Amino acid sequence: MTALKLISLDDTVVFPGMPVTLPVDAGADTRVFLVPRRGTDYATVGVVAEVAERVTAGRRGVASFTVLHRGVPGAAHTDPDGALRVEVDERPDIAPPPTLTRALELEYRAVVEEILEIRGDDGRISAFVRSITHPGALADTAGYSPDLTVSQKLELLEALDVVERLKLALQFQQDRLAELRVRKRIREDVETGAQKQQREYLLRRQMDAIRKELGESDGSIAEEYRAKIAAAGMPEAVQQQAERELSRFERMGDSNGEASMIRSYLDWLLAIPWSKHSDERLDPQHARAVLDADHAGLDDVKQRITEYLAVRKLRAERGLTDDRRSGAILTLIGPPGTGKTSIGESIARATGRQFVRMSLGGVRDEAEIRGHRRTYIGALPGRLVRALRDAGTMNPVILLDEVDKLGADWRGDPSAALLEVLDPAQNHAFQDHYLDVALDLSHVLFIATANVSDTIPAPLLDRMEVIRFDGYTTDEKIAIGRDYLWPRQVERNGLRADDVVTDDKVIRLVVSDYTREAGVRQLERELGTVLRKAATRIASGDQPKPVVVDTGAVVAALGRAKVFHEAASRTAVPGVATGLAVTGVGGDVLFVEAALMPGKGGLVLTGQLGDVMKESARIALTYIKSHAPQLGIDDRAFENREFHVHVPAGAIPKDGPSAGVTMVTALASLLTGRAVKSTVGMTGEVTLQGRVLPIGGLKQKVLAAHAAGLTTVILPDRNAPDLDEVPASVRDQMQFYPVASIDEVLALALEPHALARVA
Repeated sequence: MTALKLISLDDTVVFPGMPVTLPVDAGADTRVFLVPRRGTDYATVGVVAEVAERVTAGRRGVASFTVLHRGVPGAAHTDPDGALRVEVDERPDIAPPPTLTRALELEYRAVVEEILEIRGDDGRISAFVRSITHPGALADTAGYSPDLTVSQKLELLEALDVVERLKLALQFQQDRLAELRVRKRIREDVETGAQKQQREYLLRRQMDAIRKELGESDGSIAEEYRAKIAAAGMPEAVQQQAERELSRFERMGDSNGEASMIRSYLDWLLAIPWSKHSDERLDPQHARAVLDADHAGLDDVKQRITEYLAVRKLRAERGLTDDRRSGAILTLIGPPGTGKTSIGESIARATGRQFVRMSLGGVRDEAEIRGHRRTYIGALPGRLVRALRDAGTMNPVILLDEVDKLGADWRGDPSAALLEVLDPAQNHAFQDHYLDVALDLSHVLFIATANVSDTIPAPLLDRMEVIRFDGYTTDEKIAIGRDYLWPRQVERNGLRADDVVTDDKVIRLVVSDYTREAGVRQLERELGTVLRKAATRIASGDQPKPVVVDTGAVVAALGRAKVFHEAASRTAVPGVATGLAVTGVGGDVLFVEAALMPGKGGLVLTGQLGDVMKESARIALTYIKSHAPQLGIDDRAFENREFHVHVPAGAIPKDGPSAGVTMVTALASLLTGRAVKSTVGMTGEVTLQGRVLPIGGLKQKVLAAHAAGLTTVILPDRNAPDLDEVPASVRDQMQFYPVASIDEVLALALEPHALARVA
């Protein structure tokens, strides 16, 4: 090792072969050790330099050095003159075998040549690089680059192994080359874009001159669109999209085949009322008055709409304008004819909004909701965009009718597309595939309707607030018929109010003997038939006015009664029980019949029963067999016998978990010979131990029992709180018996004495 004077270089790195001039005092030394320093930290490798020339400049000396080779510092000490000296292990480069470095040298020279070509070399630097033959010195030429950082240069200086140093230098130069290529490409793109814009500008000016020579007006199609876009009040992002499409249209001209597609797109963008909103009337009392005037009953629905308006009124008065998470998607679920669709119109009228109805029954294509992509010929936006166009405002009432009848096939699932539409937290940025811009649906009041909730996908139903329409009582139907249906049919049949007269007794006759429905649609048809007969007589001139529509006129117009109260005749023999069920059209009464026949102990089921009702029948028979002694049934009744359980109206599929107690009662009635009381209807599922399980749709079932003339209803005890939903007028006319076990059911349902016992 050699003791050399240490000279620190602040944030400067020199390499062997590099001449350097420094403002330092080298003293009388002919060789010194130059070490780079960053802050207080010295590099682990320095360079040995030979003093080439000393110059005195003022009070400080300046020395020129010729850098010889690398060195590794060792022990340090201070000489008597106060200079810091270190023991230096000098490491001249040893050239490795050419086979190890030839490929690296060729690659390095090629990369440097390309860098110099991009940067614009005059030939001197490339000639200097070509003159270097030693691989270590070739790698050190990377240190001349001003693009390398001090850290990279230190890393290169500290690489003592020549091969590793050459690899490192090649990596640094390749990184520089990649960066220079990107810069070159960006510069070329900018220059090309500027030339293109200049060319388009000149062509557009020439086009304007040609139009002027042809005598065409200055107000071209593009200018008309530009004026409409400026006046449409679009959001900024939408306006930018419209202007981009308009620029495309201007460049290609009106004669281009794609121009018509762009014009259609712009027409749809302009058709949306981006900045138009109806003046919403947030008056809960006014809304309730409108709803009461348009519909009888439906207190739950009216109360919920009133609450919705009250909440919006408070939020508006208190400056809470963000409704993205406070919106409500009301879903009206109930049988047909109960007024679900018409109440949507009343809600729109009560709130001062526009009303648009979207029928979703049978829709199978997702594009009906989200629109078609513009890559397809004949593409159109979805129904929601068309609904906003038809409404003319961004805050209409949109009724999604028959949402339970959506389909799905290879074209997609429309119910999945509705998930974003009906989520108040997401629909402020709904994306229609055709428009391809964010559409704010958060101000729309969506109301969905359905007959049943079972066919609505669970994720979609989770976004909805369900309001049940369970049907009308007889008194409500009479009031609706008198106050709404009769006046409407009078007008539709060309009559005046003083041309025909009737009373509630006649309407009650039509309700009880000619209709059995949860709603009032069939009632309106029958009243229309009666009034058409009256209109015919008046138009013939052989009937003085007013025409009195009485019982005889109803029978003459409608014929014999279509609805019979047959519970008494059907249950007059053992083996028949009256059950209550819920269908897609409301509540209904089902008769379960049981019979015995010779056989091997099997069970025959008929009547288009689903899997659930088949299981109920098997459970009922198992319970009867296992509890025969307690029921007073002789074990011989099961020997060499088969049971046949039938639910009439076999052409209609039937299923549901509420027929268990009815089947047990029918079998017990058959085997004990005790008929079921004709005034009793029952509902509930049963377990093998005889427990009665709760059911759903109690209100609809009770209304059906009341319409069928039943006066007693047996129900699961856990459904007793649901009786509060039954109208008081119906509860006052009927008796209800909540039960917990099948023993209670049989004690209430069966006659006390047997008519005929099966031996």
